[in-house]
Amino acid sequence: MAFSTLKKDRERGFLDGQLLIAMPGIADDNFARSVVYICAHSPAGAMGFIINRSQPVTFADVLLHLGLIDKTDAIMLPQHARDFPIQNGGPVETGRGFVLHSDDYTSDSSIPVSDDISLTATLDIVRAISEGRSPRRATMLLGYAGWGPGQLELELANNGWLNCGATEDLIFDRSLDNKYDRALALMGVSPAMLSMEAGHA
Repeated sequence: MAFSTLKKDRERGFLDGQLLIAMPGIADDNFARSVVYICAHSPAGAMGFIINRSQPVTFADVLLHLGLIDKTDAIMLPQHARDFPIQNGGPVETGRGFVLHSDDYTSDSSIPVSDDISLTATLDIVRAISEGRSPRRATMLLGYAGWGPGQLELELANNGWLNCGATEDLIFDRSLDNKYDRALALMGVSPAMLSMEAGHA
């Protein structure tokens, strides 16, 4: 599913707002030991964001690239903007930024993902963050993960993923190194229990 097809008033799918946790036998190296937050799932496909991969880019770099500030402004950015997290969201449209955030911020282009979390992919939220009007919890992701019709269902049937409910704490936690293990812990599973033949929870 392409992000461009995502509609604000869409009917939510059964995986919307869920986490996918990669199984050891997953075939695609892009997703090894990944935790993916699903934003949309329907017969047209699915899209979401890897939430445990770092990105060697700063928020100031993003603002400079977009021409919203110059190098002098970058030095003067408030601490919250300098520290704003940027992550690798997936292998599709890696040059495009998306902000996953709590629902205390909204704009005409914000898309509700769950009752508490929204997605905004326009410059208005980038400006808001740089000006100190950031949502309570948020992270920027470059790129996303997308699946065509039936593709994710097939991967689930082939034991490529486990799925479980998401928590805000896990989604927005900036400690990425052990997020995979913590996602498994939400299900009461330890990495040592996983095998390529394991079933679904």
